[in-house]
Amino acid sequence: MNLSQALQNPIFREISKLADLKKQKTYVIGGFVRDFLLERNNPKDIDVVTEGSGIDLAEALSLELSPKPKVSFFKRFGTAMIKLKDYDLEFVGARKESYSPDSRKPFIEEGTLEDDQNRRDFTINALAISLNQEDYGALIDPFNGLHDLRNKILRTPLNPDITYSDDPLRMIRAIRFATQLNFEIEKNSFQSIINNAHRFDIISKERIADEFNKILMSPQPSIGLKLLYEAELLQRFLPELTNLQGIEEIEGQKHKDNFFHTLEVVDNISKNTDHLWLRWAALLHDIGKAPTKRFDKRIGWTFHSHEFVGSKMVVTIFKRLKLPLGEPLKYVQKLVKFSSRPISLVTDDASDSALRRLLFDMGDELEDLFLLCNADITTKNKKKQEKFKKNFDYVERKIKEVEDKDKVRNFQPPITGNIIMDNYEIQEGKQIGIIKEKIKEAILEGIIKNDYESSFQYMKELAKNLNLKQK
Repeated sequence: MNLSQALQNPIFREISKLADLKKQKTYVIGGFVRDFLLERNNPKDIDVVTEGSGIDLAEALSLELSPKPKVSFFKRFGTAMIKLKDYDLEFVGARKESYSPDSRKPFIEEGTLEDDQNRRDFTINALAISLNQEDYGALIDPFNGLHDLRNKILRTPLNPDITYSDDPLRMIRAIRFATQLNFEIEKNSFQSIINNAHRFDIISKERIADEFNKILMSPQPSIGLKLLYEAELLQRFLPELTNLQGIEEIEGQKHKDNFFHTLEVVDNISKNTDHLWLRWAALLHDIGKAPTKRFDKRIGWTFHSHEFVGSKMVVTIFKRLKLPLGEPLKYVQKLVKFSSRPISLVTDDASDSALRRLLFDMGDELEDLFLLCNADITTKNKKKQEKFKKNFDYVERKIKEVEDKDKVRNFQPPITGNIIMDNYEIQEGKQIGIIKEKIKEAILEGIIKNDYESSFQYMKELAKNLNLKQK
């Protein structure tokens, strides 16, 4: 098969010309070829493998381009990167790899295209297109990767036990590709992942998180989450989630399987958002249910304070997986903590102060909270679905009315510490904090209006009670 149509970009002819001058056999390999054959969007990353020095070939190409691009070197791996306007070119010398049992960092030797294809993770990623003058555009497919591509199968080029044991990151990559492409992992290959699950522990948490985030960002994350669970990988890095699995029965009363419920919630929210951390919030919204599960003979199964407990557990998970500990962590914690709050407001007598507090507590994340609440509706009973959705619509409408009236979303009390010090003989300290907090609470409770005059008068009352001297 000739795939010259994949090589329309003039850069390929330029690489071909330079490789011929250097007498280096050169090929495009991996994701670019795979995605072209799958008719996916043109990939930004183009991998070029050459039988010789990839660094020398990249430098030669850089000299031919105007303006001359920077070449980034990774000498330990014999690779070089050129970033151009619309794509990134990575050059690597064809190589053989061997591994030690305690590391996924390979020992590298120069090799041929055949050696390089042997070391690839999957047959669909071992496909190569020749850039050589004599067979320009020819597909080189030693492992029937084209057949696997057409049949939507993920298979390793060599014995899967060797492939996965050598580099256990390939196990989660297999599951990531299966999720993104909706492919099936070949039976022996999947069994090999299970057999080698113990090797997964040598992978850095950063690399695991990177692959896991790609699974979470796929159109239907539950495909990958189930495979990770079945392969006994998920429990190795996210046991808080797998601890939710199972249904317990006491005195004829059962609770739902909160693990598989969570997978449905993640799929539901993924239909409405590409926000990675909102998907994380959906994934972790119920993790507090395992440690808080209790059976009460009077009312059955309870999970009291699971939202609060779960929000604390988020910190442990983010630290373990080396996820960002700044705003993303605070965002996920907040959504987990308040994930059940709107449910308590689904009554006609829900006070305006309760609605104001939710507005104040959630701020800009309020809409995301409602996306999560709606995704949390997983009942298959159509009447219940409609009832729950109407309930949340009702709360959203009531909150909108309160927001329009009281303007308390993201508000700061009108009275600042400086205003208090300008009016009373008081220095910065505890009493100023008390006054500001009481003004905020009075606004949220509807005792005073959210404006300067009302707040100023209330400050005078508080100052009198605290025996503060006026300036």
